[in-house]
Amino acid sequence: MDYKTRTKIARILLDDAVPVDSDVTILGWTRTVRVSKSVAFIEINDGSCMGNLQAVISDPGKFPVLEQILTGAAVRVKGRLVASQGKGQKYEVAATAVDLVGVADATYPLQKKRHTFEYLREVAHLRVRTNTFGAVSRIRSKISYAIHKFYQERGFYYVHTPIISTSDCEGAGEMFRVSTLDLKNLPMVNGEIDWNEDFFAAEAYLTVSGQLEAELAALALGDVYNFGPTFRAENSNTSRHASEFWMIEPEMAWAELDDDMDLAEDFLKYLFKYALEECADEMAFFNNWIDKGVCNTLENIVKSEFERISYTEAIDILLKSGHDFEFPVAWGHDLQSEHERYLTEQTFKKPVIVYDYPEQIKAFYMRVNDDGKTVRGMDVLVPKVGEIIGGSQREERLDVLMERMKKMGQTDFETYQWYLDIRKWGSVPHAGFGLGFDRAIMYITGMANIRDVQTFPRVPRWAKF
Repeated sequence: MDYKTRTKIARILLDDAVPVDSDVTILGWTRTVRVSKSVAFIEINDGSCMGNLQAVISDPGKFPVLEQILTGAAVRVKGRLVASQGKGQKYEVAATAVDLVGVADATYPLQKKRHTFEYLREVAHLRVRTNTFGAVSRIRSKISYAIHKFYQERGFYYVHTPIISTSDCEGAGEMFRVSTLDLKNLPMVNGEIDWNEDFFAAEAYLTVSGQLEAELAALALGDVYNFGPTFRAENSNTSRHASEFWMIEPEMAWAELDDDMDLAEDFLKYLFKYALEECADEMAFFNNWIDKGVCNTLENIVKSEFERISYTEAIDILLKSGHDFEFPVAWGHDLQSEHERYLTEQTFKKPVIVYDYPEQIKAFYMRVNDDGKTVRGMDVLVPKVGEIIGGSQREERLDVLMERMKKMGQTDFETYQWYLDIRKWGSVPHAGFGLGFDRAIMYITGMANIRDVQTFPRVPRWAKF
Protein backbone atom coordinates (compact mmCIF):
# COMPACT_ATOMS: atom_id res chain seq x y z
CA MET A 1 0.00 0.00 0.00
CA ASP A 2 1.13 3.55 -0.70
CA TYR A 3 0.78 5.41 2.61
CA LYS A 4 2.41 8.59 1.29
CA THR A 5 -0.68 9.72 -0.61
CA ARG A 6 -2.80 10.11 2.52
CA THR A 7 -4.91 13.19 3.16
CA LYS A 8 -5.06 14.12 6.84
CA ILE A 9 -8.55 14.77 8.13
CA ALA A 10 -7.44 18.09 9.66
CA ARG A 11 -6.65 19.35 6.14
CA ILE A 12 -10.27 18.69 5.21
CA LEU A 13 -12.21 19.66 8.33
CA LEU A 14 -10.04 22.34 9.99
CA ASP A 15 -8.03 23.89 7.19
CA ASP A 16 -10.76 23.52 4.55
CA ALA A 17 -7.87 23.01 2.15
CA VAL A 18 -9.19 20.10 0.05
CA PRO A 19 -11.68 20.98 -2.71
CA VAL A 20 -14.91 19.04 -3.12
CA ASP A 21 -14.63 16.32 -5.81
CA SER A 22 -10.96 15.75 -4.96
CA ASP A 23 -9.72 12.18 -4.79
CA VAL A 24 -8.56 11.43 -1.26
CA THR A 25 -6.99 8.58 0.68
CA ILE A 26 -7.87 8.46 4.37
CA LEU A 27 -5.80 6.42 6.83
CA GLY A 28 -7.20 6.12 10.33
CA TRP A 29 -9.02 4.14 12.98
CA THR A 30 -12.72 3.38 12.96
CA ARG A 31 -14.91 4.93 15.61
CA THR A 32 -18.17 3.37 14.38
CA VAL A 33 -19.27 1.08 11.58
CA ARG A 34 -22.89 0.84 10.38
CA VAL A 35 -23.81 -1.54 7.59
CA SER A 36 -27.19 -2.07 5.95
CA LYS A 37 -28.13 -3.77 2.70
CA SER A 38 -28.01 -0.58 0.66
CA VAL A 39 -25.34 1.56 2.33
CA ALA A 40 -22.54 1.42 4.92
CA PHE A 41 -20.99 4.18 6.99
CA ILE A 42 -17.51 4.13 8.54
CA GLU A 43 -16.62 6.96 10.89
CA ILE A 44 -12.85 7.46 10.86
CA ASN A 45 -10.48 9.45 13.07
CA ASP A 46 -6.79 9.79 12.18
CA GLY A 47 -5.63 11.77 15.22
CA SER A 48 -4.90 14.96 13.30
CA CYS A 49 -7.89 16.79 14.79
CA MET A 50 -10.98 16.40 16.96
CA GLY A 51 -13.29 15.62 14.06
CA ASN A 52 -14.13 12.31 12.45
CA LEU A 53 -14.67 11.90 8.71
CA GLN A 54 -17.45 9.65 7.49
CA ALA A 55 -16.87 7.29 4.60
CA VAL A 56 -20.03 6.28 2.72
CA ILE A 57 -20.02 2.95 0.87
CA SER A 58 -22.77 2.40 -1.65
CA ASP A 59 -23.68 -1.21 -2.41
CA PRO A 60 -21.78 -2.66 0.58
CA GLY A 61 -22.29 -6.19 -0.77
CA LYS A 62 -19.35 -5.51 -3.08
CA PHE A 63 -17.10 -4.94 -0.05
CA PRO A 64 -16.95 -8.21 1.91
CA VAL A 65 -14.13 -6.75 4.02
CA LEU A 66 -16.77 -4.69 5.87
CA GLU A 67 -17.71 -7.80 7.84
CA GLN A 68 -14.24 -7.74 9.43
CA ILE A 69 -14.10 -4.01 10.20
CA LEU A 70 -15.08 -3.30 13.80
CA THR A 71 -14.55 -0.35 16.16
CA GLY A 72 -10.82 0.27 16.63
CA ALA A 73 -9.69 -1.27 13.34
CA ALA A 74 -7.13 0.53 11.19
CA VAL A 75 -8.43 1.20 7.69
CA ARG A 76 -7.44 2.73 4.40
CA VAL A 77 -10.29 4.35 2.46
CA LYS A 78 -9.98 5.81 -1.01
CA GLY A 79 -12.71 7.87 -2.60
CA ARG A 80 -14.04 11.25 -3.59
CA LEU A 81 -14.61 14.12 -1.17
CA VAL A 82 -18.21 15.29 -1.38
CA ALA A 83 -20.49 17.69 0.46
CA SER A 84 -22.25 15.74 3.21
CA GLN A 85 -26.00 15.22 3.19
CA GLY A 86 -26.02 14.47 6.92
CA LYS A 87 -26.36 16.88 9.83
CA GLY A 88 -23.34 18.05 11.82
CA GLN A 89 -20.75 17.38 9.14
CA LYS A 90 -19.64 19.40 6.17
CA TYR A 91 -17.88 16.72 4.14
CA GLU A 92 -17.82 12.98 3.68
CA VAL A 93 -16.00 10.52 1.44
CA ALA A 94 -17.81 8.58 -1.26
CA ALA A 95 -15.66 5.46 -0.93
CA THR A 96 -14.44 3.50 -3.92
CA ALA A 97 -11.99 1.23 -2.07
CA VAL A 98 -11.78 0.05 1.54
CA ASP A 99 -8.82 -1.89 2.97
CA LEU A 100 -8.49 -3.39 6.43
CA VAL A 101 -4.94 -2.63 7.55
CA GLY A 102 -5.09 -3.65 11.20
CA VAL A 103 -7.85 -5.76 12.74
CA ALA A 104 -9.60 -5.04 16.05
CA ASP A 105 -11.99 -7.61 17.45
CA ALA A 106 -14.97 -7.22 19.78
CA THR A 107 -12.67 -7.22 22.84
CA TYR A 108 -11.26 -3.79 21.90
CA PRO A 109 -11.49 -1.83 25.21
CA LEU A 110 -12.67 1.47 23.71
CA GLN A 111 -16.08 0.60 22.38
CA LYS A 112 -18.42 3.49 21.54
CA LYS A 113 -19.56 4.53 25.02
CA ARG A 114 -18.41 6.94 27.71
CA HIS A 115 -15.51 5.70 29.80
CA THR A 116 -14.41 7.12 33.14
CA PHE A 117 -10.97 8.66 33.43
CA GLU A 118 -10.17 6.10 36.13
CA TYR A 119 -10.87 3.25 33.69
CA LEU A 120 -8.91 4.91 30.92
CA ARG A 121 -5.82 5.15 33.15
CA GLU A 122 -5.86 1.35 33.22
CA VAL A 123 -5.60 1.30 29.42
CA ALA A 124 -3.27 4.28 29.01
CA HIS A 125 -1.65 2.61 26.00
CA LEU A 126 -4.96 3.07 24.14
CA ARG A 127 -6.61 6.10 25.72
CA VAL A 128 -4.91 8.60 23.40
CA ARG A 129 -7.37 7.35 20.76
CA THR A 130 -10.27 8.89 22.69
CA ASN A 131 -11.50 12.42 22.03
CA THR A 132 -10.29 13.75 25.38
CA PHE A 133 -6.81 12.29 25.36
CA GLY A 134 -6.25 12.92 21.69
CA ALA A 135 -7.04 16.57 22.39
CA VAL A 136 -4.71 16.60 25.41
CA SER A 137 -1.89 15.16 23.30
CA ARG A 138 -2.33 17.74 20.55
CA ILE A 139 -2.44 20.56 23.12
CA ARG A 140 0.79 19.26 24.70
CA SER A 141 2.48 19.24 21.31
CA LYS A 142 1.30 22.69 20.29
CA ILE A 143 2.09 24.32 23.65
CA SER A 144 5.54 22.70 23.59
CA TYR A 145 6.13 24.42 20.27
CA ALA A 146 4.79 27.70 21.69
CA ILE A 147 7.30 27.52 24.56
CA HIS A 148 10.23 27.26 22.18
CA LYS A 149 8.75 29.94 19.93
CA PHE A 150 8.36 32.37 22.85
CA TYR A 151 11.95 32.06 24.03
CA GLN A 152 13.60 31.75 20.64
CA GLU A 153 11.89 34.94 19.46
CA ARG A 154 13.30 36.73 22.52
CA GLY A 155 16.89 35.64 21.96
CA PHE A 156 17.03 32.91 24.61
CA TYR A 157 19.19 29.85 23.94
CA TYR A 158 17.81 26.37 24.60
CA VAL A 159 20.15 24.41 26.89
CA HIS A 160 20.00 20.73 27.80
CA THR A 161 20.70 20.26 31.48
CA PRO A 162 21.63 16.80 32.80
CA ILE A 163 18.99 14.27 33.79
CA ILE A 164 21.46 12.46 36.06
CA SER A 165 22.80 14.72 38.81
CA THR A 166 24.84 14.54 42.00
CA SER A 167 23.23 17.60 43.60
CA ASP A 168 19.79 18.39 45.03
CA CYS A 169 18.60 21.77 43.78
CA GLU A 170 15.66 22.03 46.17
CA GLY A 171 17.34 20.52 49.22
CA ALA A 172 14.30 18.37 50.00
CA GLY A 173 16.10 15.06 49.53
CA GLU A 174 13.18 13.42 47.69
CA MET A 175 15.24 12.05 44.82
CA PHE A 176 15.43 8.85 42.80
CA ARG A 177 18.81 7.20 43.15
CA VAL A 178 20.72 6.12 40.03
CA SER A 179 23.09 3.21 40.64
CA THR A 180 24.57 0.14 38.96
CA LEU A 181 25.58 -1.49 42.27
CA ASP A 182 24.38 -5.01 43.04
CA LEU A 183 21.84 -4.44 45.81
CA LYS A 184 22.43 -7.98 47.09
CA ASN A 185 26.18 -7.45 47.37
CA LEU A 186 26.86 -3.80 48.18
CA PRO A 187 30.49 -2.69 48.59
CA MET A 188 30.98 -1.42 52.13
CA VAL A 189 33.65 0.66 53.88
CA ASN A 190 33.46 1.24 57.65
CA GLY A 191 29.82 0.21 57.67
CA GLU A 192 28.87 2.65 54.87
CA ILE A 193 28.18 2.01 51.18
CA ASP A 194 31.31 2.68 49.15
CA TRP A 195 29.90 4.90 46.42
CA ASN A 196 33.34 5.12 44.86
CA GLU A 197 32.61 1.66 43.47
CA ASP A 198 29.46 2.86 41.72
CA PHE A 199 29.29 3.85 38.05
CA PHE A 200 29.82 7.58 38.64
CA ALA A 201 32.07 7.07 41.68
CA ALA A 202 29.57 9.14 43.66
CA GLU A 203 25.96 9.14 44.77
CA ALA A 204 23.84 10.07 41.75
CA TYR A 205 20.17 10.87 41.29
CA LEU A 206 17.56 11.75 38.71
CA THR A 207 17.38 15.53 38.57
CA VAL A 208 14.72 17.51 40.43
CA SER A 209 15.53 20.66 38.45
CA GLY A 210 17.88 21.95 35.77
CA GLN A 211 18.05 25.37 37.40
CA LEU A 212 21.55 25.25 38.86
CA GLU A 213 23.11 24.17 35.58
CA ALA A 214 20.99 26.70 33.67
CA GLU A 215 22.45 29.43 35.88
CA LEU A 216 25.93 28.43 34.72
CA ALA A 217 24.85 28.65 31.09
CA ALA A 218 23.17 32.03 31.63
CA LEU A 219 26.41 33.46 32.98
CA ALA A 220 28.00 32.65 29.66
CA LEU A 221 25.22 32.99 27.09
CA GLY A 222 23.08 35.70 28.68
CA ASP A 223 19.51 34.36 28.42
CA VAL A 224 18.80 30.63 28.36
CA TYR A 225 15.95 28.23 29.01
CA ASN A 226 15.72 24.58 29.88
CA PHE A 227 12.67 22.48 28.95
CA GLY A 228 12.98 18.89 30.02
CA PRO A 229 12.01 16.08 32.41
CA THR A 230 12.41 16.28 36.18
CA PHE A 231 11.75 13.72 38.89
CA ARG A 232 10.56 13.79 42.51
CA ALA A 233 10.49 10.74 44.79
CA GLU A 234 7.71 12.31 46.82
CA ASN A 235 5.14 9.81 48.07
CA SER A 236 2.25 12.16 47.36
CA ASN A 237 -0.99 10.81 45.93
CA THR A 238 -2.73 14.04 45.00
CA SER A 239 -4.28 15.20 41.74
CA ARG A 240 -1.42 17.67 41.22
CA HIS A 241 1.66 15.53 41.95
CA ALA A 242 3.53 13.19 39.65
CA SER A 243 6.90 11.49 40.06
CA GLU A 244 8.01 12.42 36.56
CA PHE A 245 7.08 15.71 34.91
CA TRP A 246 8.48 18.39 32.62
CA MET A 247 9.67 21.83 33.62
CA ILE A 248 10.33 25.07 31.74
CA GLU A 249 13.15 26.95 33.46
CA PRO A 250 14.42 30.23 31.98
CA GLU A 251 17.48 31.95 33.46
CA MET A 252 18.55 35.50 32.67
CA ALA A 253 21.92 37.10 33.36
CA TRP A 254 21.96 40.82 34.15
CA ALA A 255 18.42 40.49 35.52
CA GLU A 256 16.73 41.29 38.83
CA LEU A 257 13.39 40.36 40.38
CA ASP A 258 11.32 42.87 38.40
CA ASP A 259 12.71 41.43 35.16
CA ASP A 260 11.80 37.96 36.37
CA MET A 261 8.22 38.98 37.14
CA ASP A 262 7.89 40.73 33.77
CA LEU A 263 9.04 37.60 31.92
CA ALA A 264 6.74 35.30 33.90
CA GLU A 265 3.70 37.47 33.20
CA ASP A 266 4.50 37.79 29.49
CA PHE A 267 5.16 34.04 29.23
CA LEU A 268 1.86 32.95 30.77
CA LYS A 269 -0.14 35.40 28.67
CA TYR A 270 1.64 34.20 25.53
CA LEU A 271 0.92 30.52 26.23
CA PHE A 272 -2.73 31.11 27.07
CA LYS A 273 -3.28 33.33 24.03
CA TYR A 274 -1.56 30.74 21.84
CA ALA A 275 -3.83 27.99 23.17
CA LEU A 276 -6.96 30.03 22.50
CA GLU A 277 -5.93 31.03 18.98
CA GLU A 278 -3.91 28.08 17.67
CA CYS A 279 -5.71 25.24 19.47
CA ALA A 280 -9.26 26.54 19.01
CA ASP A 281 -10.74 23.15 18.07
CA GLU A 282 -9.37 21.44 21.18
CA MET A 283 -10.15 24.40 23.44
CA ALA A 284 -13.78 24.37 22.32
CA PHE A 285 -13.94 20.70 23.29
CA PHE A 286 -12.46 21.31 26.74
CA ASN A 287 -14.72 24.32 27.27
CA ASN A 288 -17.83 22.30 26.37
CA TRP A 289 -17.08 18.93 27.95
CA ILE A 290 -14.38 19.23 30.63
CA ASP A 291 -14.41 22.66 32.30
CA LYS A 292 -17.12 25.05 31.19
CA GLY A 293 -15.66 28.54 31.24
CA VAL A 294 -12.00 27.54 30.88
CA CYS A 295 -11.69 29.67 27.73
CA ASN A 296 -13.09 32.67 29.59
CA THR A 297 -10.60 32.09 32.42
CA LEU A 298 -7.67 32.13 30.00
CA GLU A 299 -9.03 35.16 28.12
CA ASN A 300 -9.34 37.13 31.38
CA ILE A 301 -5.74 36.33 32.31
CA VAL A 302 -4.48 37.40 28.88
CA LYS A 303 -6.26 40.75 29.29
CA SER A 304 -5.21 41.33 32.91
CA GLU A 305 -2.34 43.32 34.31
CA PHE A 306 -1.01 41.08 37.07
CA GLU A 307 -1.16 42.56 40.57
CA ARG A 308 2.18 42.63 42.42
CA ILE A 309 2.30 42.60 46.20
CA SER A 310 4.90 41.68 48.78
CA TYR A 311 4.47 38.62 50.97
CA THR A 312 4.06 40.94 53.96
CA GLU A 313 1.24 42.80 52.19
CA ALA A 314 -0.38 39.47 51.29
CA ILE A 315 -0.32 38.32 54.92
CA ASP A 316 -1.81 41.64 56.01
CA ILE A 317 -4.66 41.31 53.46
CA LEU A 318 -5.42 37.75 54.56
CA LEU A 319 -5.36 38.63 58.28
CA LYS A 320 -7.72 41.57 57.76
CA SER A 321 -10.09 39.59 55.52
CA GLY A 322 -11.94 37.94 58.41
CA HIS A 323 -12.13 34.79 56.28
CA ASP A 324 -12.16 31.45 58.11
CA PHE A 325 -9.19 29.67 56.53
CA GLU A 326 -8.46 26.01 57.18
CA PHE A 327 -4.75 26.77 57.57
CA PRO A 328 -3.78 29.62 59.91
CA VAL A 329 -2.31 32.79 58.45
CA ALA A 330 0.86 34.10 60.06
CA TRP A 331 4.00 35.89 58.92
CA GLY A 332 6.71 33.29 58.41
CA HIS A 333 4.33 30.53 57.27
CA ASP A 334 4.14 29.56 53.62
CA LEU A 335 0.96 30.50 51.76
CA GLN A 336 -1.41 27.60 51.17
CA SER A 337 -3.55 27.11 48.08
CA GLU A 338 -6.63 28.49 49.84
CA HIS A 339 -4.74 31.69 50.73
CA GLU A 340 -3.44 32.07 47.18
CA ARG A 341 -6.87 31.51 45.69
CA TYR A 342 -8.43 34.05 48.07
CA LEU A 343 -5.98 36.68 46.84
CA THR A 344 -6.64 35.94 43.17
CA GLU A 345 -10.36 35.18 43.29
CA GLN A 346 -11.69 37.37 46.10
CA THR A 347 -9.30 40.27 46.66
CA PHE A 348 -7.94 41.14 43.22
CA LYS A 349 -10.01 38.93 40.89
CA LYS A 350 -7.02 38.42 38.61
CA PRO A 351 -3.49 36.92 38.74
CA VAL A 352 -1.24 38.09 41.56
CA ILE A 353 2.54 37.96 41.90
CA VAL A 354 3.69 37.71 45.51
CA TYR A 355 7.34 38.56 46.16
CA ASP A 356 9.89 38.97 48.99
CA TYR A 357 9.18 35.86 51.05
CA PRO A 358 10.63 35.05 54.49
CA GLU A 359 14.07 33.56 53.98
CA GLN A 360 13.42 30.52 56.20
CA ILE A 361 10.71 29.12 53.90
CA LYS A 362 12.57 29.53 50.61
CA ALA A 363 15.50 27.77 48.92
CA PHE A 364 19.15 28.55 49.61
CA TYR A 365 19.85 30.11 46.21
CA MET A 366 17.46 33.07 46.52
CA ARG A 367 19.01 36.52 46.96
CA VAL A 368 18.80 37.90 50.49
CA ASN A 369 17.18 41.32 50.81
CA ASP A 370 18.78 44.15 52.77
CA ASP A 371 16.40 43.53 55.69
CA GLY A 372 18.10 40.18 56.32
CA LYS A 373 14.71 38.54 56.85
CA THR A 374 13.32 38.13 53.34
CA VAL A 375 14.59 36.89 50.01
CA ARG A 376 13.92 37.96 46.43
CA GLY A 377 11.59 35.10 45.65
CA MET A 378 8.32 35.40 43.75
CA ASP A 379 5.30 33.21 43.03
CA VAL A 380 2.76 33.81 40.28
CA LEU A 381 -0.75 32.98 41.50
CA VAL A 382 -3.73 32.44 39.22
CA PRO A 383 -7.44 31.91 39.91
CA LYS A 384 -8.68 28.35 40.49
CA VAL A 385 -5.34 26.82 41.54
CA GLY A 386 -3.06 29.38 43.19
CA GLU A 387 0.67 29.12 42.47
CA ILE A 388 1.58 28.26 38.90
CA ILE A 389 5.11 29.71 38.65
CA GLY A 390 7.84 29.97 41.27
CA GLY A 391 11.04 31.92 40.77
CA SER A 392 13.58 34.30 42.24
CA GLN A 393 16.50 36.57 41.77
CA ARG A 394 19.47 34.30 42.49
CA GLU A 395 22.07 35.09 45.14
CA GLU A 396 25.13 36.29 43.22
CA ARG A 397 27.30 37.13 46.28
CA LEU A 398 29.57 34.25 47.27
CA ASP A 399 29.82 35.05 50.98
CA VAL A 400 26.07 35.55 51.38
CA LEU A 401 25.31 32.37 49.44
CA MET A 402 27.67 30.28 51.58
CA GLU A 403 26.15 31.71 54.75
CA ARG A 404 22.67 30.87 53.50
CA MET A 405 23.73 27.33 52.67
CA LYS A 406 25.10 26.88 56.17
CA LYS A 407 21.87 28.18 57.66
CA MET A 408 19.87 25.75 55.48
CA GLY A 409 22.06 22.82 56.54
CA GLN A 410 23.71 22.43 53.13
CA THR A 411 27.35 22.51 54.17
CA ASP A 412 28.75 20.11 51.59
CA PHE A 413 30.51 22.91 49.72
CA GLU A 414 32.68 20.45 47.82
CA THR A 415 29.62 18.95 46.08
CA TYR A 416 28.44 22.44 45.10
CA GLN A 417 31.89 23.85 44.28
CA TRP A 418 31.01 24.19 40.61
CA TYR A 419 27.93 26.23 41.56
CA LEU A 420 29.92 28.43 43.94
CA ASP A 421 32.63 29.04 41.34
CA ILE A 422 30.38 31.24 39.21
CA ARG A 423 30.07 33.56 42.24
CA LYS A 424 33.88 33.80 42.34
CA TRP A 425 34.60 34.61 38.72
CA GLY A 426 32.51 37.16 36.87
CA SER A 427 29.36 36.99 38.97
CA VAL A 428 26.42 39.17 37.94
CA PRO A 429 22.82 39.63 39.10
CA HIS A 430 20.63 36.96 37.52
CA ALA A 431 17.13 35.57 37.88
CA GLY A 432 14.82 32.83 36.67
CA PHE A 433 11.76 30.75 37.42
CA GLY A 434 10.17 27.36 36.87
CA LEU A 435 6.82 26.47 35.33
CA GLY A 436 5.60 22.90 35.60
CA PHE A 437 4.57 22.02 32.06
CA ASP A 438 2.04 19.37 33.09
CA ARG A 439 0.33 21.69 35.57
CA ALA A 440 0.20 24.38 32.90
CA ILE A 441 -1.52 21.89 30.59
CA MET A 442 -3.99 21.09 33.40
CA TYR A 443 -4.79 24.79 33.70
CA ILE A 444 -5.16 25.31 29.96
CA THR A 445 -7.42 22.30 29.43
CA GLY A 446 -9.33 22.30 32.71
CA MET A 447 -8.35 18.68 33.32
CA ALA A 448 -8.51 18.01 37.06
CA ASN A 449 -5.82 15.34 37.49
CA ILE A 450 -2.19 15.45 36.41
CA ARG A 451 -2.45 11.74 35.57
CA ASP A 452 -4.80 12.73 32.75
CA VAL A 453 -2.56 15.25 31.01
CA GLN A 454 0.43 12.91 30.83
CA THR A 455 0.40 10.15 28.25
CA PHE A 456 1.98 7.63 30.61
CA PRO A 457 1.92 9.04 34.17
CA ARG A 458 4.47 8.02 36.79
CA VAL A 459 3.09 8.21 40.32
CA PRO A 460 3.68 6.25 43.55
CA ARG A 461 3.16 2.51 42.98
CA TRP A 462 2.47 3.02 39.28
CA ALA A 463 5.03 2.93 36.46
CA LYS A 464 3.07 0.81 34.00
CA PHE A 465 3.34 1.09 30.21
